[in-house]
Amino acid sequence: MKILIRLFFKTLRLVLGPFMLIWEVLSRAKPVVRQPAQQAQVDQACRGLVLYQFQTCPFCIKVRKEIHRLALPIERRDAQHDLQNKADLLQGSGRDQVPCLKVTDASGQVQWITESGAVINYLNQRFATA
Repeated sequence: MKILIRLFFKTLRLVLGPFMLIWEVLSRAKPVVRQPAQQAQVDQACRGLVLYQFQTCPFCIKVRKEIHRLALPIERRDAQHDLQNKADLLQGSGRDQVPCLKVTDASGQVQWITESGAVINYLNQRFATA
């Protein structure tokens, strides 16, 4: 019975996944527009950010839409299909929960932010334009 339940949900994800990705693209807001010098500073600040995600996770989609809205060039790593990324996520944050934002500051200190709401709050506090 357990195998049938897993098979059902795997099939459901395979069928709904493409529709979720299309909806992500169609429903996202226009990105903010910054002056070139200001955008260059944002681009530099984003070099220390990495988002660990699953492609069709609804919470990851929510975070990616906010990243797009804020026009942030954040590196994304697939923690579902790439075993090395999954191992890095598990070792760094202690859990294999996504979305998870790895924040590395200028001194090399690393902070892991889990939960989509916490990631979005962090990004808005750090990069939102007035």
